[in-house]
Amino acid sequence: MVTKPPHPGPAERGLSKAEQFKAATTAAVKAISGKRDLAVVYTPLAANQKPAPGGQNDMRLPMPPHKLTPENVTRLRGAADALALRLAHHSDAVHARRMPVSKDAVAAYNAMEQTRVEVIGARQYQGVNHNLSQALEQRLTLEGYQAARSFYQVDMSDALRVLVHDRCGTLHLGASGGHIRDLLKEHFGAKLDRDLAELSDNVADQRKSADILRRLIDTLELEKDNAQDLQQDEEQEGNDPAGGDADPDQDKDDSSQSDEGDQSQGEGEQPSQSREAEAEAVEDGDVQGQPIMGAEDDADGKQSAPRMGHNKGREQERYKVFTTRYDQEEDAADLCDAEELSRLRLQLDRQLAHLQGVVSRLANRLQRRLMAQQMRSWEFDLEEGLLDASRLARIVANPTHSLSFKREKETRFRDTVVSLLIDNSGSMRGRPITIAAMTADLLARTLERCGVKVEILGFTTSQWKGGQSRRLWTESGKPANPGRLNDLRHIIYKAADTPWRRARRNLGLMLREGILKENIDGEALAWAHNRLAARGEQRRILMVISDGAPVDDSTLSVNPGNYLEQHLREVIRYIEDKSEVQLLAIGIGHDVTRYYRRAVTLMDADELGGAVMAQLTDLFEEDDDGAGRGGAAPLIM
Repeated sequence: MVTKPPHPGPAERGLSKAEQFKAATTAAVKAISGKRDLAVVYTPLAANQKPAPGGQNDMRLPMPPHKLTPENVTRLRGAADALALRLAHHSDAVHARRMPVSKDAVAAYNAMEQTRVEVIGARQYQGVNHNLSQALEQRLTLEGYQAARSFYQVDMSDALRVLVHDRCGTLHLGASGGHIRDLLKEHFGAKLDRDLAELSDNVADQRKSADILRRLIDTLELEKDNAQDLQQDEEQEGNDPAGGDADPDQDKDDSSQSDEGDQSQGEGEQPSQSREAEAEAVEDGDVQGQPIMGAEDDADGKQSAPRMGHNKGREQERYKVFTTRYDQEEDAADLCDAEELSRLRLQLDRQLAHLQGVVSRLANRLQRRLMAQQMRSWEFDLEEGLLDASRLARIVANPTHSLSFKREKETRFRDTVVSLLIDNSGSMRGRPITIAAMTADLLARTLERCGVKVEILGFTTSQWKGGQSRRLWTESGKPANPGRLNDLRHIIYKAADTPWRRARRNLGLMLREGILKENIDGEALAWAHNRLAARGEQRRILMVISDGAPVDDSTLSVNPGNYLEQHLREVIRYIEDKSEVQLLAIGIGHDVTRYYRRAVTLMDADELGGAVMAQLTDLFEEDDDGAGRGGAAPLIM
């Protein structure tokens, strides 16, 4: 005889599959963390927002969708297990005791500490091992690391996670993880083996592990190990080196001394708050009308720093590029294999089915406006011109009538090309980049029917945290004020002369998460402008879609905090004052009106399609012949 359990399960209570999944995940988190009173909260997270513990007694996880997919299940299980293990095996006080100072070192230290607690759980629970393995491989694949050709194309934090898991022999690495492991072995060899072996033997002891992590960071040349200084400080304060936390005031002194030490080494690291304050204090300066970003070869054959106007008196105020050797200008089709590109395009088509409403009506309105401007009209009964064939019957009936001629009236519509420049930074992930891709698709189709050429461009970087440019800077002795210090990637989704039907598949590439990294807006804007300036159309329109100010951690860590923002302002001012190219901007959740004269700011990405069509419609309705504008001279690259 089978008896029912005293307490009905989630399925018996009539809960949906998503609710059942949440209940099972909550129970697993409480069991792994050992905290029965833990409050697990499921909430919608932004695309660039990570799950995180809210405190010792609460945790925030992403809300599972109503229709669960294997990808969503993998992501949520991996995040839940990782956070539960952190609550069980991590102490903030012990972690803070050996916390480094520089930004890259902090990121590496945090990543390896999280991996340490995951190793403990993976060794204890087979199910946790499986969940973490699947989640890690999913993340690495989404970042596109399977196509990486060197260690410098992989984010340091992700590389160290793979390295620690591999050397501790816990997780099963998939194709992407295995590829990263091979790159790491080729790059480091046996350089880190001793410390990693010691870490594997001491993962259960956080204090010893923290000391080992600092030695690893020193070996990686991210920041020197301060173990001796820390020991001397503890002895002076009368603390037991094996237990008890250091005095908080002493920690502050150590941090300030470390900051001064980093700055004296020429790192140029600045706290994020300081950079933000400087960015807010940017003042508009006069544009000198000189070539923007003029890169020239120096005596050694290297690319010299590009120039931005006249020298303003101090070297650090001139916009420079440390090297252009690793910059890329790629067709979208070359960044993804044909099969995956087709899959991503199918995904975009499914999304387009939900956007046909308001945006399609505005697209039709724009088309009607353009077609009306292009409608041909004629003058009849003229003495000269083209023979009017419609009046020939009159002459046949009465030969005394003279021949009638006609001439086409001059139309106001000018030959036009539109360039759509889309921010492909990591903060655009999720809904914003999807809406941007759909808008670009609708815009290209609409304008092509009207005889208006459209090109669709994207801008990002090929690497996180500087990539090969930063490696070259490090190998060159880290000279001060190096300028832009990352590898640019400018993407051509659709060239102006390419028909939409031939480029439609390329737009799906925007949905590939591994493409979206950092954004250096000034150089991207100059690049898009130069492409338009080289064309022969009478009217050239450049529309920028962005969701934030220029951000590149590698560049801003070794230059003034307003470095990229000031350069963007100068490029914008040059285009608006001295070029025939008409510049428009749309900001998603970001006030772009402080940069561009003609701009609109949206708080919801769903409004993007309508805003693009409305802005273009208004522009075409204006009676603007471009009088008073200078020639469309290119910004010299």
